[in-house]
Amino acid sequence: GILNNINGFKVAEEYAFKALNSAAGGPVAEGNVGGGTGMRCHGFKGGTGTASRVLSKDEGGFTIGALVQANHGTREEFCIHGVHVGRRIEGYEQKLASVSPKNGDGSIIVILATDAPVLPWQLSKMCRRIPLGIGRLGGGCQNGSGDVFLAFSTANSNAFSYEQSDITLLSDYKMDGIYQAVVQCVEEAILNAMFMAESMLGRNCNYVPAIPEDQVLAILRENPKV
Repeated sequence: GILNNINGFKVAEEYAFKALNSAAGGPVAEGNVGGGTGMRCHGFKGGTGTASRVLSKDEGGFTIGALVQANHGTREEFCIHGVHVGRRIEGYEQKLASVSPKNGDGSIIVILATDAPVLPWQLSKMCRRIPLGIGRLGGGCQNGSGDVFLAFSTANSNAFSYEQSDITLLSDYKMDGIYQAVVQCVEEAILNAMFMAESMLGRNCNYVPAIPEDQVLAILRENPKV
């Protein structure tokens, strides 16, 4: 509600059907797109981001993907590989003329997808690993409008039956690689949302800058551990 008029109820039925009818495969647009258009993340312009991992053959060769809409976190706590990048960036401050939100207000939506043959309780455990990816960047410490985590599997597409279902189940003991991939995907997807986003002048002249990529790279290069 800072960059857009969220309480204006501007999304009409025709827009919803247009979005559904235009859905397609291929690369996902990132940054200031879709529901991510008006989002802020760690004090900079946020938005939509995605990332994926393919496990090794020994781990099953499965793919795990994450789609995020990042609208959370404070600049002071924003870090990459343990480096507090947000505190060292110079300039690029938000200019909020009409509102004074609590620092870090907002939320994040994360959708996980995999082709691994996992069942609902395993998908739930994948969702429980999502906060680890958020926390790696310094997020998840504020009370917001409500985070939403969902996960689904494309395996066992013929599982439903009125008589007998035949499914393939991945052992819980084979889930470690998937959990690690979830954490990595979520972390990278948030970064992609931020680095693909563009500065925005929103309603009532509220302004949120994009994160300065050149400063971030310079700060990380100064740290020998990165």
